[in-house]
Amino acid sequence: MMRYIKLVNFEINRFSKIYLSLLLITLVSQFAGVIIVTKSLLKDARDIMSEERLSEAAYITNYGSIEFSHIAHTLLFVGPIALSAVALIFYIFLIWYRDWFGKNTFIYRLLMLPTSRLSIYLSKATAIFLMVLGLIAFQIIILPMENALFHSNVPEALLNEMSTFDIVKISPILSLIIPSTFTQFLLSYGIGLMIMSILFTAIMFERSFRIKGIILGLVYCGIAAVLFLAPVLMEIGNFYFYPNELFGLMLALGIILTGLSVWLGAWLLKNRVTV
Repeated sequence: MMRYIKLVNFEINRFSKIYLSLLLITLVSQFAGVIIVTKSLLKDARDIMSEERLSEAAYITNYGSIEFSHIAHTLLFVGPIALSAVALIFYIFLIWYRDWFGKNTFIYRLLMLPTSRLSIYLSKATAIFLMVLGLIAFQIIILPMENALFHSNVPEALLNEMSTFDIVKISPILSLIIPSTFTQFLLSYGIGLMIMSILFTAIMFERSFRIKGIILGLVYCGIAAVLFLAPVLMEIGNFYFYPNELFGLMLALGIILTGLSVWLGAWLLKNRVTV
């Protein structure tokens, strides 16, 4: 267990500089977005009120109040979230291929460590999952601060106050990464874990069989996708499931595919990937 924990810590430390950069970019960009967009919205509102000689109440009647949703849909706000997601998806591949193609082919030393290769496999998966949760936690922490900054800059007469929960609810991206219920959490992050384990297995196929492995990996990804989406495809074919049944089937298939992918990927790493 201690070796596994050390491997997880090692993998996180290797990505720490880029990871901290993503956190910093998110912090700066979103707070800048709050300030810039708020000033722009207030300027537009004052210009309209001046040109049309409207009172604040009349402006709200004609054009609506100013709320945080105007900021939550801007590039400055959602851009860092998208960038972080792309970076972590890219890191699913980098976390393995850096060891093979990086300086001194570090994978040889890693695979010769006196520990189970399953621990190496799981440590990489755990590191990525913890970094995902860290980014989500960071967003949850700074969102109320951004909302408070927004409230402090908008006159009360023009402001439509929104709680943090309301902001998450009206933003498709935030509602995706910050589930409002435990069921949604299981669905969103369970699917994420499944996809990561499937991609890990595809990488192990490629590392085990090279060119043939690329084909095997793509075929495996395709079969896994069809199996997981089978209940949805059956509904399209007029085979009806109740919502609870559909959720239960997809949850069961997700668990099976994740377990199968972890077992197969670890088996390939142990028996087919050589040093």
